[in-house]
Amino acid sequence: MTDPADAVAILDRVGFEPEQSILTRRQAEVLCLRERGLAQADIAEWLGTSRANVSSIEASARENIAKARETVAFAEALRAPVQITIESGTDLYDVPARVYAACDEAGVKVSYAAPELMKLVSDAAGDAVRGREVRRDILVGVTSEGAVRVRTP
Repeated sequence: MTDPADAVAILDRVGFEPEQSILTRRQAEVLCLRERGLAQADIAEWLGTSRANVSSIEASARENIAKARETVAFAEALRAPVQITIESGTDLYDVPARVYAACDEAGVKVSYAAPELMKLVSDAAGDAVRGREVRRDILVGVTSEGAVRVRTP
């Protein structure tokens, strides 16, 4: 188990800069300790606060991280040279052929074989894909490096 005092050293070692981060120093400390298995109650004792406050700090930190990931995904989707809308009702098995055709047209090489691409799209689309059916429109973007990004607008 990590000693809570180690959080400061760990954050310094990984180069955490609160001025450059969407996380506050306190959020980073709490996440650091939680990721190393410390209970919220132990962290609260170390910080001299309540477990509920630590829970709130952790939840805010995770929400900020989710927003940052969404922002990066949005920015990548905007600049992806290949952008395909997969309409509701489309069979998931038809998605790779559509992606490959659009990539061929744009001169972009996809980094995934058909089964991997279907799994990536299905996993990333969440509840927009159920089984083999696309249930809500999804946007599949492919970067110039061949990475596939999936968004549910």
